[in-house]
Amino acid sequence: MDFGGGDEIRFERLGRAGVVTLTRPQALNAVTHRMVKALDKALRSWERDDGVDVVVVKAEGRAFSAGGDILHIYEAGRAGRPPVDFFADEYRLNARIARFKKPYVAVIDGIVMGGGVGISFHGSQRVLTENAQFAMPEVGIGFFPDVGASHLLPDLGGSFGMYLALTGNRIRYGDALCSGLATHTIKAEDQAGFLARLAESGDPESVLRGCFVPARRETDRPTLEAIARHFAQPSLADIVASLERAAAADEFAAKTLATIRTRSPTSLHVAWRQISAGQTLSMDECMKMEFRILNRMLAGHDFYEGIRAAIIDKGSTPQWRPAGIDDVSAANVDAYFASLGERELKL
Repeated sequence: MDFGGGDEIRFERLGRAGVVTLTRPQALNAVTHRMVKALDKALRSWERDDGVDVVVVKAEGRAFSAGGDILHIYEAGRAGRPPVDFFADEYRLNARIARFKKPYVAVIDGIVMGGGVGISFHGSQRVLTENAQFAMPEVGIGFFPDVGASHLLPDLGGSFGMYLALTGNRIRYGDALCSGLATHTIKAEDQAGFLARLAESGDPESVLRGCFVPARRETDRPTLEAIARHFAQPSLADIVASLERAAAADEFAAKTLATIRTRSPTSLHVAWRQISAGQTLSMDECMKMEFRILNRMLAGHDFYEGIRAAIIDKGSTPQWRPAGIDDVSAANVDAYFASLGERELKL
């Protein structure tokens, strides 16, 4: 089945299922514009096709998807042509997945970050194996948790989503399941059998009941309580102050504070505000908000500096501007959320 996408993404019909496979394992299945457009086209077609009861998204190789194709975004932005159209199409696709009328099952067996989260975690069933790792590490590269993170992360109890957004820390499948990010966990070795049974029945819930293997939470209770206490504070400054007060006597607070201090101060402020705002917004409203932020990020300093330090001059320390959390003004943050007028995202 050809919906475009070339050799980067494959579409097949298996019985009652429309199956999508990400096929860029050498690039850790980083999401490209071509993949976004092809998946959008497939979903439009399959939503109307009575022969398709369920859509399944999976990936080749050791990663589900390590994010978006950030090197391409960096190069285009530096050349004065920031790829706003790519993000507009990507965000529209994220919103389409969230309102897709049929079951949409993501099978994640490996790392999933950034853009990969956007094409998997807005579906009805998020199935993770013991090899899965989840992260939204954008604040570490001067960006922000996008692709609908402002809709996804506020729903996690105990301020766990705010913790993930502000640290960029990775979690495994047990934490994903217990926090509600994942809906099911299965053994990696059961994936082929799961897909075969799903193609036959078209009913993910009944098939998942047969191969669901519960996963235990990796983060212990005292740490979860600490996360809830620190990250529920009413502002970013209060979160940092709370961690500072505890850091002398508490290893978790000290380590978490050290992590946050390496992140872009501007990104931290923007992420805190968008995750807070997302609690009361619909998915579509979240995508419009994120598109506003995105346009300002692509016109700013820290994103290009973050990519330079992480990828171009691997391992160097980024020089953020402003350099400190206290140096970012409220007006500076407000500007990221201001209307784009004629350029608002149309869904």
